[in-house]
Amino acid sequence: MAVKLFGAIVIGSMETEMKIFELSARKGMKEIDCVSARIHLGVDAYSKGRLDVEKVEELCTVLKEFKQIMEGYRVDGFKVCATSALREIRSSLITRDYIEKQTGLKIEILSNSEQRFLDYKSIASESGSFETIISSGTAIVDIGGSSIQISVFDKDKLITTQNIRMGKVSTREKFMPLAKNNAHYEKLVLELMEHELNGFGKLYQKDRQISNLIVIDGDLVELMRKQEQSSSISVVSKEEFEETYRRIVCLNPDEVTEQFHISSDSAPFVVSSVIFCRCLMEKLGAETIWLPEMSTNDGLCYDYGVSNRLIKSKHNFDEDILAASRNIAKRYKSNMPHIKNMEEMTLQIFDRMKKIHGLGQRERLLLQISVILHNCGKYISLTNVAECAYNIIMTTEIIGLSHAERRIIANVVKYNTLDFEYDDDRAGGTSITREEYLVIAKLTAILRVANALDRSHKQKFKNYTVALKGDRLQITVDSQEDLTLEKGTLAEKADFFEEVFNIYPVVKQRKKM
Repeated sequence: MAVKLFGAIVIGSMETEMKIFELSARKGMKEIDCVSARIHLGVDAYSKGRLDVEKVEELCTVLKEFKQIMEGYRVDGFKVCATSALREIRSSLITRDYIEKQTGLKIEILSNSEQRFLDYKSIASESGSFETIISSGTAIVDIGGSSIQISVFDKDKLITTQNIRMGKVSTREKFMPLAKNNAHYEKLVLELMEHELNGFGKLYQKDRQISNLIVIDGDLVELMRKQEQSSSISVVSKEEFEETYRRIVCLNPDEVTEQFHISSDSAPFVVSSVIFCRCLMEKLGAETIWLPEMSTNDGLCYDYGVSNRLIKSKHNFDEDILAASRNIAKRYKSNMPHIKNMEEMTLQIFDRMKKIHGLGQRERLLLQISVILHNCGKYISLTNVAECAYNIIMTTEIIGLSHAERRIIANVVKYNTLDFEYDDDRAGGTSITREEYLVIAKLTAILRVANALDRSHKQKFKNYTVALKGDRLQITVDSQEDLTLEKGTLAEKADFFEEVFNIYPVVKQRKKM
């Protein structure tokens, strides 16, 4: 099979990096070039809410050079993404448009959950020991410029992922000017971290033992690589890390550069990363730190390779998204047997109607998550279930989903019980695109039918078949129960289903003797 070349460019808060990869079915992913430029966009973004003109121009120059390198390699595909440095400035759209016009490169601004999921994918796709590591209590700690993402795994399952608004750049820019000296800065950061982690522990860790930390942080990798032999994943014991902590925590940036031989660009921020990690090890009870030498670029390439069937996935990432969604549903005391029953029904209907709705696997996943979260609003209010569920979903980060995808799910859940708003009703008062609107309508129609068939939440039938017969969607069920309630509710929901698909759903009861 032919080898494909892919270019991945990530505009970060401290560094803009490009990697060129070879992709093949036989050898998988292979990095063949890496070029980076230190541009401290995060310092401006987090302190001023905008980027200085000089740094924007510098970024444009770097991206033009990267573009020329990709043209020299004759890459088959490429992707340019930006993280929080462009995401969090007030003129994000304007600045992105200017950069795109100057460079001829289209830039995608990643949401926090998309960025962290790509970082997570980069580890899982490259590390042969990843599955073994997460079989016991493990936390992936992704330290960024403006925040820290903590994702907890136990028995191969993603338990939760939460974002703490303390990053190595934003924290230093905000609190170093308040500190009397380096020791005082350490004390301030520890106080803030301990407060955040106390809340995290009560809500999400509980009695779960975390043995390993997998830390994603290029500056920390650079620091530890200078002290021990380099490898694809460096393993650092608690004792080894404590020794490094004691040596570095009270040093100023110049002293860090001189004593640890790391770049002067990294030195001001690596101390923050070390403080974060030590606090996490203490609070979570971890004994080991794993430091993968990978980045968001690796995740971008992995996504491209899998979606174009150039490489095979080593890990089922959709199951991680679903696991995180189920844990959200449990947190809000949802009826899990009802959800399980509805999942099976909705996915059967979706699969039987592929030629009608024309949707793909990603929309199937969004439908499944909609089912899982459709009742979470009852935790807040039994009267305004739909609105409460909408707000919960829109304000809860679900790793691996973009903001637009989360908005689709929130609207599907909302219109499961509320009257659907048509184009004329919306009157341009929303940022939902035409394509998203159509996906919402189709998934809502399917969710309504499945929900109607378990209106009592008693799972009155286990065995059923779904078949398209002309202009009818026939759902045949085996049940000795009285289905009057379910049939009556289905009749209420059937008109919208027919309006969307030109297919009328009917239920046929088969009573076995």
